[in-house]
Amino acid sequence: MLKTIRRNLKERSEERLVARKNKFFQNFKGGYGEGDYFLGVDNPNLRAVAKEYKDIASTEIITKLLHSKYHEERLVGLVIMEKQFDKACKKKSYNPEKQRELYELYLKEIKFINNWDLVDLSSSQIVGRYLVDKKDDRKVLYKLSKTNNLWQERIAIISTHAFIRRNDFNDTLKLAKHFLHHQHDLMHKAVGWMLREIGNRDLDTELDFLKSNSYQSIPRTCLRYAIEKFPEDLRLKYLKGKA
Repeated sequence: MLKTIRRNLKERSEERLVARKNKFFQNFKGGYGEGDYFLGVDNPNLRAVAKEYKDIASTEIITKLLHSKYHEERLVGLVIMEKQFDKACKKKSYNPEKQRELYELYLKEIKFINNWDLVDLSSSQIVGRYLVDKKDDRKVLYKLSKTNNLWQERIAIISTHAFIRRNDFNDTLKLAKHFLHHQHDLMHKAVGWMLREIGNRDLDTELDFLKSNSYQSIPRTCLRYAIEKFPEDLRLKYLKGKA
């Protein structure tokens, strides 16, 4: 099965996409994706392969995909996990044991979830959804937030998107404050994105956060992401520091 999946991906690869992905995901010396490898498969084809093999029962195969040096194989493994988790949440196929199995596998193999797209497609869909009704277990997010590992820190904040969808903002706001002056632009974007998602549901809560945390001192990228959906006149006031 693993050989079949890999052959399927290889058949869909395009050499012209390799250089593009290397640049886009910063696979160069000093880049955040340094040391990664790409097959050159676009996202529609990656998701098509994941859909074809979404019901594989072997976690060993998923683990080997996650351990691959190729970015696309890791992505397919995560999409398969996400699809299986989603199925385990549905009424007709509800399976809390499967949910826990996938959640634990995700945390066990977390070091292989090592670029922003891998984090963003999987963290809220697996970690966040698992923790959405388990507030006592959310301490794992705070542990991840203190690892000094960019991808695990991003997993911590993006996972809370699942909570935001239920109008549960507390953990997002705590983590956003913790990361507010993070040194990396990818965390500025992540924090701003989650603040924007809160604002889409409760603008007053986002405004209170921005004001209480001196929005003028917030990294510019973070602020731009956070206020992107504001009414234009209000957005301009924030950008000018006159809100």
